[in-house]
Amino acid sequence: MRKVQIVSGVRRARVGIGAGVCAAVVVSALFLSVGTTAAQEPKNNVRKAHYNTASGGTPTVDEASKFLADAEANLLDLAVKGQRAAWVQENFITEDTEQIAADANQVLTALSVDLAKKAQRFDELKLPPVMARKMMLLKLAAGFPAPADPAEQKELAQVEASLDGDYGRGKWCPDGANGKCLDVTAVGKLMAESRDEAELKRAWIGWHAIGAPMRDRYGRMVQLGDKGSTELGFKDAGALWRSNYDMAPDDFAKEVDRLWNQLRPLYLSLHAYVRGQLVKKYGSIVPANGPIPAHLLGNIWAQEWNNVYPLMDSPKPEQSYDLTKILQDRHTDAQGMVRYGEGFFTSLGFAPLPKTFWERSLFTKPADRDVVCHASAWDVDSKDDLRIKMCIQITQEDFVTIHHELGHNFYQRAYNTQPVLFQNSANDGFHEAVGDTIALSVTPEYLKKLGLIDTVPPASGDIDYLLQQALSKVAFLPFGLTIDKWRWEVFSGQIKPDQYNKEWWDLRLKYQGVAPPVARTEADFDPGAKYHVPANVPYLRYFLARILQFQFQRALCLEAGYSGPLHRCSIYENKEAGRRLNEMLALGASKPWQDALATLTGEHQMDATALADYFAPLKAWLDEQNKKNNYPVGW
Repeated sequence: MRKVQIVSGVRRARVGIGAGVCAAVVVSALFLSVGTTAAQEPKNNVRKAHYNTASGGTPTVDEASKFLADAEANLLDLAVKGQRAAWVQENFITEDTEQIAADANQVLTALSVDLAKKAQRFDELKLPPVMARKMMLLKLAAGFPAPADPAEQKELAQVEASLDGDYGRGKWCPDGANGKCLDVTAVGKLMAESRDEAELKRAWIGWHAIGAPMRDRYGRMVQLGDKGSTELGFKDAGALWRSNYDMAPDDFAKEVDRLWNQLRPLYLSLHAYVRGQLVKKYGSIVPANGPIPAHLLGNIWAQEWNNVYPLMDSPKPEQSYDLTKILQDRHTDAQGMVRYGEGFFTSLGFAPLPKTFWERSLFTKPADRDVVCHASAWDVDSKDDLRIKMCIQITQEDFVTIHHELGHNFYQRAYNTQPVLFQNSANDGFHEAVGDTIALSVTPEYLKKLGLIDTVPPASGDIDYLLQQALSKVAFLPFGLTIDKWRWEVFSGQIKPDQYNKEWWDLRLKYQGVAPPVARTEADFDPGAKYHVPANVPYLRYFLARILQFQFQRALCLEAGYSGPLHRCSIYENKEAGRRLNEMLALGASKPWQDALATLTGEHQMDATALADYFAPLKAWLDEQNKKNNYPVGW
């Protein structure tokens, strides 16, 4: 299943992250990845005849209306077919299913690119606002467009399918090919739990080796996507991606930099503290004032650091709890984990998930085959065929991730009455932020209401709680920024193919302050070890989501009448907060994201002050600890 938005903004998208950010992807029939597509003529004779007769003369509003109606019908039909093919391909990874998915993608991509080009005919025509917005979204829907050449369309579809399949089949075999091999879930578990530096290094090297074979094909994918983007009038594929934010591409890049500069001081304080704590554990392996070795942060990609929390010396509350142990001791199964998540939404006034959700979702990894385990939320038919695909572990991290993933599903259902081209989030960061906002409500207060804990830890334990949150949410910020910073420069040609890996680690060092545990060369392709790169899913959405979720949470907590510390607020069981949230969700992409944001928060600009307020007590504590322990800040 390719990951490009077929409609306004996210193609399969959700993310990936881990813990609070889940590692997930949102997949909607209308985001259907448009990989590269054969120049196959649609079978709709009316549309075909209409286009042929409309090739000359002055375009009219009536012609534009017919064009959009026909486009939406055809997109929906092919997108649903493509989603079904993608579901099978990700759940039964074979050469045959990869080809089936590539073929479906190819047809859809061809249509989306064809429509995007034909939409240019109406550029000078003054259209009613709704039609004008649809036309704009249609031109952006190509996502990662294939060139006009049918042979190149077919090639791009096959390259994208092969890269996605390579990642899904990826394994590390520590004892050789004839020994036991570990997939991404198993490697992730090892790196989360092990404290053996040598073992962690081996696992890190082993998993990152899956990227090297992808390198040349990835470079070819970039060439083809850039060519398709320039044929549509964009500078490159990165400029096309940045055009999805109701802002000029360069203005959006500046907005991202503005937001990062607001957040950087908090990140630097956290980085300094965590590095100091890791020095205590690993000694000179961790440089006291340099970048942190990437294999020591409890995560394959060092994107979130919540798994090294046990190594931190933050003040632990007396009534601390271990949610993973509680869930396992209660013999909670995968479906039971999902039921908790569904219950959160029904408590806000949302309808329960459909029966087909429970019948068609994948909750656990099959024992007999490879699947793409990356957590994802699917809207297969743009109606009510909602699903998640996830290899659920009975852990606190997956408990939170499930709440996040279901946020995507309930968002998908909220906007399913909108016209086809508006069936998406206000921007792709919104889809991620909604899931993350719900995850913010997974507080001790919420767990007590569920009966999972008996006592809410006292306020004296807030610093410890905030540190746990920061190790996930704040630690992720520069990683969420870096992936697309790298890709924008790759797409623009600023980063050349013979510098892919060097520039990847230069950016990781600049923004994140991490370094590989062993020397890397251009024989490696470490970006390919992160799902969203071979899967070609835009990633900036997760950075934006980290900011938007706190704006959303602040507004919802105010709506719920809550007046305490923001980190203690859970909107569980509050119907007024649920109503306010649904008002924004139901808009889909029918309005600019600034208007959707104002519907919920009253604000028209993304603002990191809510995040800063949430973590303000922790920031003060981190600065005290860094000063007291002489932990240097920066690298």
